[in-house]
Amino acid sequence: MTLDILYFAWVRERIGEPRERLETSAKTVAGLVEELRAREPRYAAAFADLSALRVALDQELADFDAPLDGVREVAFFPPMTGG
Repeated sequence: MTLDILYFAWVRERIGEPRERLETSAKTVAGLVEELRAREPRYAAAFADLSALRVALDQELADFDAPLDGVREVAFFPPMTGG
């Protein structure tokens, strides 16, 4: 399946791209993260600590074990803080 992947804040800074379109065979967000980590060291650095990341599927917050069936967009970003 083809997904639009969006990166925000320091995730974008570590990867060096705000977005990309990616062909994947991953079934879950965790599987997608494993594919991304294996691509290059910059991805491995960005996804080194999943507890420091949040994910949204088609603009809805999700867990890393969420399935990717029917998903078109995946966004990765740090936790939001109030202020």
